[in-house]
Amino acid sequence: MGPAKPIPILDLTRYDKDLKREIASRVEEVFASGRFVMGPANEAFEKAFAGELGVSQAIGVTSGTDALLVSLMALGVGPGDEVITSAFSFFASAGEVSRLNAKPVFVDIEPATFNLDPSRLEAAVTPRTKVIEPVHLYGQCADMDPILEIGRRRGIPVIEDACQAVGAAYRGRLAGGIGLAAAFSFYPTKNLAAAGDAGAVTTNDDPLADRVRSLRIHGSSVQYHHDRVGGNFRMDAIQAAVLHAKLPRLAAWNERRRAIAARYEGLLGDAARAGRVTLPAEAPGRRHVYHQYVVRVANRNAVRARLAQDGVSTAVFYPVPLHLQECFRDLGYREGSFPEAERAAGEVLALPIFPQLTDEEVDRVAASLLAALP
Repeated sequence: MGPAKPIPILDLTRYDKDLKREIASRVEEVFASGRFVMGPANEAFEKAFAGELGVSQAIGVTSGTDALLVSLMALGVGPGDEVITSAFSFFASAGEVSRLNAKPVFVDIEPATFNLDPSRLEAAVTPRTKVIEPVHLYGQCADMDPILEIGRRRGIPVIEDACQAVGAAYRGRLAGGIGLAAAFSFYPTKNLAAAGDAGAVTTNDDPLADRVRSLRIHGSSVQYHHDRVGGNFRMDAIQAAVLHAKLPRLAAWNERRRAIAARYEGLLGDAARAGRVTLPAEAPGRRHVYHQYVVRVANRNAVRARLAQDGVSTAVFYPVPLHLQECFRDLGYREGSFPEAERAAGEVLALPIFPQLTDEEVDRVAASLLAALP
């Protein structure tokens, strides 16, 4: 009997035959229509996605990064403005702020959820704060009610960075319909994945949706007439077709992710109670969709190396918090500015999780981790 087959952190080839046929059929419709940018495929997906989230408007765009960017553009963010976001996230959460010559202002995280700590938010607000942008990291919503209350009281709109949280919920409200608007990513690794780059903006604010639609086509509402300066943020019709084919399976895929997380919890719970590993926590009133299953471990590099010897792939999301990135040096932050974000960056380890992962593979990952833990 040979060595066990390696376990990938993600396998994008394990799609069932029915889904492959559905995707092929929808893509064939795009080719038959000759409408490869915008058009009926995009309109159909946008309507279905808005219905899935219970919002009035969904606007397909080129990526999650551009969904964040165009949302801020629609709110007039520019030079001299500040946007508050988490110190611990994917780069785009802050990068798109700087692209508008505005200033990202960081807030430390809650150690249990990895999300922006609302108790630290108000201290970061200044007269220049234009937007508050909480991140729903790893598939769990930030604690939105206190964030929204601060936004309402201070007159600051709240934009959700929901790029990792499609299907997640907070006190009965789905991510994407909690703040003024939200940004989603459909990068191939996401819970709802395109066959390349794609994203969306969702909102219940019709005037804001109109501005986003204009901005994604160079600020044009009528062809060749430009009311504002926008960009080329249009979603390809083929990506819309792929997403529309997958959308009916999203709920079941998210439930499978939750089942895998529960299995990890059962297998690793004793080690967690003994203080050998910290497991992800689903906060009260929230529905985690586990875009990533992220544990915290001491001696992460050694643990990760041992897992690799066992054929178990892992990942680190993210090894350097945003305030310590070289490109943000001029913001004046330094090591120690956000200790919880820095501590997380040194301890987080993502284990394999995707809907097609088998129970046997989950058991092997857990056994390998237990053997690797000090």
